[in-house]
Amino acid sequence: MKFAVIEFPGSNCDHDFYHAAKSALGCETRFVWHQERDLSGFDVVILPGGFSFGDYLRAGAIARFSPIMTEVARHAKRGGYVLGVCNGFQILTEAGLLPGALTLNRGRKFICADMRLRVETANSFVTRGLEKGRLITVPIAHMEGRYVADVETLRRLNGDDRVLLRYCDGQGAVTDQANPNGAAENIAGILSGGRNVAGMMPHPERVVEKALGGEDGLLILNSILSRAA
Repeated sequence: MKFAVIEFPGSNCDHDFYHAAKSALGCETRFVWHQERDLSGFDVVILPGGFSFGDYLRAGAIARFSPIMTEVARHAKRGGYVLGVCNGFQILTEAGLLPGALTLNRGRKFICADMRLRVETANSFVTRGLEKGRLITVPIAHMEGRYVADVETLRRLNGDDRVLLRYCDGQGAVTDQANPNGAAENIAGILSGGRNVAGMMPHPERVVEKALGGEDGLLILNSILSRAA
């Protein structure tokens, strides 16, 4: 199993994901600079968090034009797996590989906190090893993490079982009080129509070891490993 971790100018979670994939999962992992044009040989492509190109214009708006994104789209079209986390999620929506958009948090403040999440589907390469309804705790760290989409897109995401995760309280209730950023329907992550491209705002790579405060991120990464294998 071989992971590619894409690096953009301003990425700051690339080394976190490299460590998670290489050390925690034991997989062959390589950094790929955004100006490269080849993803052959990789099974899973990771678009990590950070502030690509300083988030000028809006988060992900410039990074989506990087040469590597043409290859990311081709990788996805071939059925390869792509996961965008935080800024990576933003880039995937800007590139049209996922529907909707990520906008400013409703409080217009940067949020960094551990969040309770409810697994909404087990039918994905990200949550394959988790049962629907399971609660996990994964941190968020973003300023533009409010997922928005039109009514038809939300209907399609729900109808096609393409909502990955929702923000919830400690009992699993999806409430406005448990929604950190004002995301539509408390959505924290979604899938593409082909189910091989996923985006999520929470950072699983930050909770892969007890020393880091938890291991719930390993549940997600192990799901990717088992599905891709």
